[in-house]
Amino acid sequence: MPEAEEVKEIIKKHLATFPKRRKIVEIGFFGGNFTGIAVEEQEKYLDAAGEYLASGEIQGIRLSTRPDYINEQIIKLLKKYKVSTVELGAQSMVDEVLLKSGRGHTVEDTEKAAGLIKNAGIRLGLQMMIGLPGDKPAHDLHTAHEFIKLEAEDIRIYPTLVIRGTALAKLYEEGKYIPLEMKEAVHRSAEVFKVFETARLRVIRMGLHPSEGLLSGDDLVAGPFHEAFRELVMTEIWSEHLAPLMKDSDYETVEVFVSPAQFNFAIGYGAKNKKSLLKFYSTVVFRQNENLKAREYYVDYR
Repeated sequence: MPEAEEVKEIIKKHLATFPKRRKIVEIGFFGGNFTGIAVEEQEKYLDAAGEYLASGEIQGIRLSTRPDYINEQIIKLLKKYKVSTVELGAQSMVDEVLLKSGRGHTVEDTEKAAGLIKNAGIRLGLQMMIGLPGDKPAHDLHTAHEFIKLEAEDIRIYPTLVIRGTALAKLYEEGKYIPLEMKEAVHRSAEVFKVFETARLRVIRMGLHPSEGLLSGDDLVAGPFHEAFRELVMTEIWSEHLAPLMKDSDYETVEVFVSPAQFNFAIGYGAKNKKSLLKFYSTVVFRQNENLKAREYYVDYR
């Protein structure tokens, strides 16, 4: 853990790299359970971040913590330092899964914490893990719908990874835990992403990134890790979306027009979707059209 003065140096270093015409800059305290450390330590960090909030150099402070590390006193402290977002590592809304995974908190803990955060006017983020011990696809969808009921505004979806030195690693080595294969992890993540998308919840990350401080060297023992996991998920969703085009046709060429934001996803990771279409057409071209939104698309045949 960095000292408070180190935090200031990290902030200064990154602020210097941002363009003057930036949108919104936030400071995030992640990689642990922030509200579980000593209150004096919390205040040191929040003080350091607060200086930049007061000066207008940043526009928000966000942090992550456990659902059972939130109470009225903690909320008062976070309000005092104008914390804008709290993300809860809820992971699942099925008590059986939480118990088998040794998470140490319950569904009720998550519900209570979420209520306190929302009532305080703080933005609520919820993190879910797919493929925990005792987990199954029906649990994924249940958790997603429960997150919606809690009125979360930011969502993170993480497939479970086995990290060296953890209790899960021991279960894996004993043959008592089998992590998801990549294909299944992508599919299950795609299914819950679509649920959140329909409810207009913002999914801000899918899949763990090494920069989050949990992976380095040989720390990863097993599990569906991929640096472009989100792109894999979006590729699958687009594959389903383009399925009507993947059939025998009298046309040799197909041009697919999509929005600029979805262009790479539509083509697919490693051009997967384009390659699938090439099984039915001699020429496949993807083009951008700024008038299209979300996953709208149209095609021209020749």
